[in-house]
This record gives sequence, structure tokens and C-alpha cells, in this order.
Amino acid sequence: MPLDSRIWGKGAGLGKDAHGVEYAHPLVCHLLDTAAVAEAVWDELLTEHQRGIVVAALRVTDGQARALAAFWAGLHDIGKIRVPFQLHKNGPNRGDSGKTPRAHELRAEPGYAFGAEAERDGQSHEAAAHWWLAGIFEEIGYPSSRRRPQSQLSHAVAQLLGGHGGRMHPVVHEKDSRCPLARHPGLGAGNWEEQRRVHFDEVRRVVGATSVPQGRMTPEAAVVLTGVVTLSDWLASAEEGIRARLREAGWAGTPEDLDAYWQVARAAAPGLLRQTDLLGTGFARPPAPVPGAESGLLASMARQLPDLVAEQGPGMVVVTAAPSEERTEAILRAAAVLGHAANARGLFYALPTGSAADTHMAQVNEFAERALTGPWRSLLLHSSSRLKPAEAAAGWARAQMGDEISAEPGEEWVASANSWLNSHHRALLAALGTGTVDELLQAVLPVKFNVMRLFALSSKVIVVDEAHARGAWGHQLMLRFLEWAAVLRIPVVLAATAADRSVDAMLAAYRRGAGRGGEPVEQPRWLPAWSFADAGSGKAHLPRQPAGSGRDSTLSITVVDGTPYAEIRAALEPMVAAGEGRAAVYRPTPTEAVRTFRRVREDLPGADVVLIHEQMRNKDRWQRLAACRRGFAAEGGARGPSVLVTTPMLEHVRGLHVDLVVSGPAPLANLLARASQSAGDRSRLVVLRADAASDLDDPALVRRTDMLLGAGRVIAVPGDLTESLDEVYADESVDRLGWNAARELRQLDNRRVVRERRASGSARWLAVPGPRELDGDLGLLSRDHSGLDLGLLSSVLGEELAHVVCLYPGKDSAGASPRFLEYGVPEEMLDLGTGKKKRPKPGQLVPHLIPVPKRVAETVEGDANEVWRSVAALKNVLRLNMKEEDGEWVHFSSEYRFCMTEDGLMIDQLP
Repeated sequence: MPLDSRIWGKGAGLGKDAHGVEYAHPLVCHLLDTAAVAEAVWDELLTEHQRGIVVAALRVTDGQARALAAFWAGLHDIGKIRVPFQLHKNGPNRGDSGKTPRAHELRAEPGYAFGAEAERDGQSHEAAAHWWLAGIFEEIGYPSSRRRPQSQLSHAVAQLLGGHGGRMHPVVHEKDSRCPLARHPGLGAGNWEEQRRVHFDEVRRVVGATSVPQGRMTPEAAVVLTGVVTLSDWLASAEEGIRARLREAGWAGTPEDLDAYWQVARAAAPGLLRQTDLLGTGFARPPAPVPGAESGLLASMARQLPDLVAEQGPGMVVVTAAPSEERTEAILRAAAVLGHAANARGLFYALPTGSAADTHMAQVNEFAERALTGPWRSLLLHSSSRLKPAEAAAGWARAQMGDEISAEPGEEWVASANSWLNSHHRALLAALGTGTVDELLQAVLPVKFNVMRLFALSSKVIVVDEAHARGAWGHQLMLRFLEWAAVLRIPVVLAATAADRSVDAMLAAYRRGAGRGGEPVEQPRWLPAWSFADAGSGKAHLPRQPAGSGRDSTLSITVVDGTPYAEIRAALEPMVAAGEGRAAVYRPTPTEAVRTFRRVREDLPGADVVLIHEQMRNKDRWQRLAACRRGFAAEGGARGPSVLVTTPMLEHVRGLHVDLVVSGPAPLANLLARASQSAGDRSRLVVLRADAASDLDDPALVRRTDMLLGAGRVIAVPGDLTESLDEVYADESVDRLGWNAARELRQLDNRRVVRERRASGSARWLAVPGPRELDGDLGLLSRDHSGLDLGLLSSVLGEELAHVVCLYPGKDSAGASPRFLEYGVPEEMLDLGTGKKKRPKPGQLVPHLIPVPKRVAETVEGDANEVWRSVAALKNVLRLNMKEEDGEWVHFSSEYRFCMTEDGLMIDQLP
């Protein structure tokens, strides 16, 4: 039976001919397009190690593996040869008044006959590919098993191809794969089945994938091949490229036609890949260390790590040291050594918070200038930027214009707004990324395209700064991620303030993923320290440790009992009177930060007071962070007394240097993170006992910290850090209390333990299996839990945030009343497009987004309309239609008053 070129694969956005008939791209052409792109991806994008993973798993040569990858990619949409898809009302139509599908004529031909149940079959085309291909692969000799189909290659390849839409499907057992039509009549019999077979055979013939692999699908090979297939489909589906390859009317799809089209597809594929900004990035050879130029941690790692990596291969470096510029430089240098040894194609720098990512991006970009070769694109990835990462990075760059180490829009690293990378699911593929750790953790949660995240990370070096800072749920997910990182041989650098059992567990997880069980290994408990585990064997290496900095600095902590603002003013007045010095004041909420900022500015007019908090527009926050990096730099910076008023969002930010830190109550680890911004040999921290703690802080740890500190304490840094942190958790703390106080603390401790166990249990339940637990069933990577909902997933990811955008009334030149993103600024009129559905362009909103707690945003009614919701990128964006009231721009929900000021968004609960 000849191939039927009327079977279409792509239709949307391809235009119409002179008679109004919508163009359609034959399915076989799309399959060959995708196969050709897969060849280019194999040749130009995959690292040598990624190709080696596939070759070893399939037990074939590199050339055979390349052909098989292209063949399989070319089969990804074969499930579109089914009744509901070909006759779908939204498919390409004839251009008549009834909008009849072009494929409607198939209905009238006897060979394409089908029953009513076929049209009602709700199986997706991705799942249909999985069901049908499992049987056909067995027919052509791929290894198979009746009892455990998931354990053999025939089913694994089918399951992988069925997951190209972002989710793997459950195992198809032998009785179903032998006759899938019985369960899913939408597949169609007769010509429908014949056309699936003809398309299968022709793609195989044209691509030249005649070999029959006898290997098995390892977890790491499944990640690489899923990435190749999905990425190739994305690139081959670009409408502009398809329009350039459309066949003329009457194209028959004969073998000669297909051979000729294959050459067209192959010629176009490298250009499609080059447009992604993914090619050509690598790591330069790190410079040899200069003897005697450095000491301590930097010197120890510079002398030993390159030789360790040269002998053992890439792996994971664990650095435990107090937060500092030196530690950041040490972990970046370690990343450079690992990246060069692994021939990695980029780096992702993960941090606990979006604000930390905002401030680290400059240093990461500076590192890339030294360490990376070839072109590279840098993106900012966290909850406030992932809507449109390219616009976010460009907005961040505009805020850095006064900073000599930054890049301005238009320079090489800035991705353009129309960049292929400017999409949430694609952004992690960029050569350089700075973002939050949840971008990594989503790779081991059953979310859409989680395997693509693993693929994107498998060619990079991963840096996790403050690896212990995301609580019990984050710790459990990090353990699972590190298992996958090791099996994929991803080089990792972990940094933590001090070594404890959680750091030991992360080291063990990486070793477990590398196949190493047996004896536990502890990270050295002194500070600073570092260790290395190679990904090849999982063996841990404890090199000669740094001698330290020669002497400890001291952190002087004073606990005061007066009213919070009175104590803040008292702490700042001597500095202002002296006419010099810099201080950081931490307040528990944005609203408190704004009020403190205004009072300090009024009461201490001699000080330069700066405000930063999370409820500012992205662009305002980026500008103020950039100004703080300059004004609070270690050298130079602002002259005269300067005060930074902020919230806990800034505690993981580096590059700020102050003489004094003032903070409300918090767990000791958080206080130490804030105090690390206090410069000099004698740092000062004032703790306001009467202030409110942040809602995010654990009450038991806040109470234990308060007991430990008493009226004050002096801590040697780094010498006393580990002991002091351990002392917070010590049981002896309870024994020294009276009966009532001890009972209250035990209750708080019990609640903390319950919360941590609940979080750990939820994370273990939600996480995908480890690579050695997968047992061949790729469907477990996308498994649906009966209790899984978006709310629980957001909670586990720590993303209980929504984003609002404030809109202001105004008039345009035509007299209409559009909304504006800034009041009285014509250039900031909200662009709702020209279509019937008035939907904003997500990229325009990025600079104006403001994160707010989701519980607060949920009280806003009526303004997040359904039209906005229909845009996937805007599902978590709420609009606040502001109105002027007593000189202020306000919006009221059922429970809260929102007031937008030059100091950010203030949210007050209504009485």
C-alpha cells in the first residue's frame, strides 16, 4: 500500500492558499523533519559523554546509535494516524463556509471506515504512539518480555516516544500492545493500520536505521534520548520553518519524493539548531594556581582539586565554610575545573531565593567571561522571572548599567525577546543560568517535562549554594536529585555553612547514584573544609584540608529588650552621629520594612536610607539591588552613614558589606547568614527580642536561639560556628529550664518534628523514583498520585506565591480608556494585542510583576479574568485595577487593602 500524503501532521499557523484552503504539512514530512533535527542534535549538541551513555546502553556503534536516535525521533508523532486527530474540527480545513476538515474525504473511503466509538476515543496521540509502537518494535526484533514488558527495549522506546509531550504513560502490557485497537478504537483499522505501518517502514528506510539493538534502556539513556526526541520535535515544529518546507499541491509522498524531501530536511536541520543559541559553549582550561598567591580554602582546592579530577574524573565537590566572597570564588573555581574535565556545555547556579539569584547573577556572568569559551546566553530563572526569562534577564541588565561588571542589553550574553530560549520549559537549556534551587528540584517531581530538565542539566555543571537552606522537603528532593545527577555524571558543587547530617546525606546520595554503597563518609566538621566524590565509582576523597585563615574573626551578638523601633534608632544613632558607617536592618514583613524605612529617613536625616523588599516591582527591586551592590561594596561604596532596610529575603545575598546588622528574632542559622554581611574582624549583630519573627521561621528554633543567646554572645567565625549551630538543637537546652518553660519548648519541638516529618514524607511520596528504583518503567517519572494537586505541589516546591500587576486608568490619543502599567506614562500602556481575545503580552508584564503570598492573592476577586487565564504563562498572574483614593493608589479585596507606593506594594488586613 502506498503512503497516503493526505495524512497531516501540522496545520496551525501555516496560512492558506489562494482558494482559502488551509495549508497542511504531511505527517511523514514532519516525522522526517524531526529525524533530521535529531541527527543535528546528536552531532552538534550532545556531549561525548551523553552519546556514550546511549551507545553503551543499546550495545551498538556510535553511527548506529545516531541512526536509531533519528529513527525514533521520526516516529514520535505516529500516533497522529488515528481517527480523532485526523478529523479534528480544529485541523486544517478546506476553506468552505462549514470549515470542513481537509481530511474529511477519508471518511468516505471504505478503507478508512470507522465506527462512532472511534471518534469518541479520548486517547492522546502521544499515548497512541506508545501503545502502537510497543507491538511493532517487538515485531521487528527489539528485545521484549510478556511478563515484564517495561524491562525490555521494545516497550521502553515506545514509552519514551509516548512521553514527548512532557509526560510518560503507564506500562502497556502484552495483551494490549498486541491488539491496541480493542482498547482504543480511535486508532482505526484497515487503512489506518496500514498507513501507520507504511509511515513506520518509510521513516526507517529513509533514515537508514536498519540495526536491531539488543541492549536495554538504562535510566540515563532514557533521559538523553527523551531530550533528543523532545528537543528535535520542538525545533521541527517551528511554523516559520515548516512554511519554508511546505510541499506543492499534488505531492504524492512516493519513495522518490521522500528521499528528495529527506535531503531538504537534512539541509534545514543545522540552521534550526543554530537558531537556539545552544551551540559552541564550553569550559576553558583553568589557569594554573600561582604558588603562595593565596591561602586557606582557595589555596587548598587550587593545589589538589585539579589533580583529583584528572585522576578520578568529574564528580561532586562539597564545600563547608562560612558564607563569604572567598567561598563563592572557591566554588566557582571548582565548577571551572569540573566543567573543563567533563567537557560540559554550561553552568547552572542555584540559590535558595530569587533575590539571592538576582544579586549573584553579576558574579556568575563575570565568572563566565573568564571560564566559558564560545558564545553563551545567560538567563535569570526564578518565580518572578520564568514568565519570560529573556525579558527578565534584559530588565536585570538595564538595572546594572552603573555596574562595571555587568552587561547591558544588546551585548552578546543577553537573549533577545524573540529568542528560542525565551520560554519556561526551554530556558534551562541555556548555557548559563542563575536561579532558585527549585528549578533543579522540579526535575525529580512528576511535573510536565521533568525529564527535559534532567536532560538540560546533564550537560552542565551544577552549583548549589546554601544547599541546606530549603527545609525538610527541599532536603529530601535534593537527595533524589543528587542520585540522578550522579548516574548522569553531572558535575556538582555543593556549598553549606557547616557540616552536619544533612550534608553527609547529600554526599551519600551522590555516591549512591554513582553505584557506591557501603561505608558512610562524613564531611569534615571543622571549617573551612571540602571533600570530593567521583561520579565514576562513587568513592569519597578527603584531601588535605585548608589550614584556615590564620585567626578567627569575632561576631558580637547583643540582644536588646526594648520596643523594636526604639532599639533600631538607638543602634543607628551613634553611627549617624559619627558621620560614617553602614548598617542593615532586617524587618519581618514588607509592610514593617516600609514603615521602618520612612521613620528612619525622617528621624535620622543625616543617613542615606535605602529600602528593598520582596513586594516591589521586578524592575524596582533589580535597580535597588544593583545600587546596593555599588553602595555597600567592600571597597569604595557610599560615603557617610548608610542604612539598608530590608526583609529576610536578603539574608542569602552576597556582596553587601556593612558594619552593623540589626534583626528581629530568627533561628541562629538565619541570624548568622544575615551577620555574614557584617564586615571586619569584629562584626556586630543586634537582635530585637521584642520584635516579631517571620512567619517562615520555626517557632521552636527561634525560641532555642533566644535561650542560647541570652543577653548576648561572642562567636568566633568560623571556629565556633559548627558548635554553636549544634548547641541550638541540644537536649540540654530543655533540661536547664523550669517545668512550665520546658513543657512549652517540648511542645514546640514536637510540632517542629511533626512538620519536618510531614514535609519529608510528602517529598518522598511525591518525588520520582531514584534511577536504581525505576525498574525500567519510565511511566513512574510522570506517575499521578491520587492526592496530588497543584496546591500540594506548590507547597512542596515552596512556591506559595502569586504575582500581581498593578494597572492604572488613563486615556489614549483616540480617547479610549486603556489601562497603564505606570500612571501617566503613555509608553507603558498595556498592550492587549489585536485579536478577539484581549490578552496581554507576557513579556511586557515581567518588569512590573510583584510577588505576594498566594493566600492574600486568593482574596482578589474578578480581576484575574478568564481571558488572561487562557494564556498558560499568565495563570499565576493577577491584575489589580487600581483607583485613586485620598492621593493613594489602592485596591480592596474581601480581606485586604493593597496600596501601591513608590516604596512598593503595602498590604494591610482589613478590620
